[in-house]
Amino acid sequence: MNITFDRIEGTSLQYRMLLLVFAALAAAGGIATYVVCQKGIYITGMTNRVPWGLQIVMAVYYIGLSAGSLVISGLYGVFGKIEYKPFARMAVYVAMLFLIAGLMSILTDQGRLDRVFVEPFVHFNLQSMFSINPLLYNGHILICIIYLWALFTEKKTLTKVIATLAFGWAFCVHTGTGAIFGFGARMLYESPLLPASFVAAAMASGTALMILMIVGLFKITNRHVDDELIIWLGRFLAICTLVVMYFLAVENAYRAYVVELRGAALYYLFGGFHSILFWFGLMIVGLGVPLFILFRDRTGKQIRWIVVASILVVFGVLCERYVIVLPGLTHPPELFPGMEITASPLVEGTASYSVSFAEVLQALGVFGVIGFLFVWGLKVFKLLPNEARISGPPGPAV
Repeated sequence: MNITFDRIEGTSLQYRMLLLVFAALAAAGGIATYVVCQKGIYITGMTNRVPWGLQIVMAVYYIGLSAGSLVISGLYGVFGKIEYKPFARMAVYVAMLFLIAGLMSILTDQGRLDRVFVEPFVHFNLQSMFSINPLLYNGHILICIIYLWALFTEKKTLTKVIATLAFGWAFCVHTGTGAIFGFGARMLYESPLLPASFVAAAMASGTALMILMIVGLFKITNRHVDDELIIWLGRFLAICTLVVMYFLAVENAYRAYVVELRGAALYYLFGGFHSILFWFGLMIVGLGVPLFILFRDRTGKQIRWIVVASILVVFGVLCERYVIVLPGLTHPPELFPGMEITASPLVEGTASYSVSFAEVLQALGVFGVIGFLFVWGLKVFKLLPNEARISGPPGPAV
């Protein structure tokens, strides 16, 4: 299969308007971050009890999309499936951008940006996942750059080696992110299954996003892509979605089974707005409906329905990130097991949190930066192939 890659022209009015929109979003986010840093994070929805907000939700979400996007490039780079080579460059570039977006979301969440570039890199502690993860994130970006260079220069041996390293590193990155929550954290976080659950959700959301980007970009730029390639990715997405549902079921069954965690389980499943997101946004819209679409013969082989299922999975995993990060903070911590606190300088009970306008602007700003870089990259780098055709059966899911 003869594959040639090229740039888009990027001279149309629509292209320039899109860049302008992304630039405006980035500017709005920068202004919002400046105001938050000047006035203090009290102007956001965060408090002493809820020190993480929308930006941390988005950071975890972006890091998952980054790890999941590399799955598509791994089909070619690691497993040698030549029919997926047309998508490899774009997948690696997107993975790198989303990891940058995750880091930017973390940075814009801080009240002291002047300390961010020093503290995590000078005071290293192997017993702290917060200390380990910056090395994983920065290492992942470096690996993606080398991976892209190997793909651009068509160095097959180096591509396979770096692709395997990137594939494994991506799993480590998201396992480390899940470990921040799952290893010795608060009651609603602590679970040895949480890192694996994070990885499963990352693979599902990353695959779904790449399906949307492939179908959309190939259609906009009038490039041909064989339906069989998208259909097989849809089947892979169905398996990933099923695995996500399995992990969620086991985690919540564990909480319901352990006596000490039953109160937390009830709060998680039936405790308010986050419970609505869990049942309706995640379990029904984000997982249940896509599984029905993808496993049904009539809809699972139609591109438009695979696109619909992918949109729902991307939305569902965003809900999943929210219901992991926020409920664990708003749920009252058990500071002294078996004892009752009669007086405290902190307000006891369930904490409240609502997303502020400043946080929304910050999130849009990060999205604007990576959106601008992606659209600009399509014009500067040879990321898109002339076509994507199948050279034989894609083979079984891996």
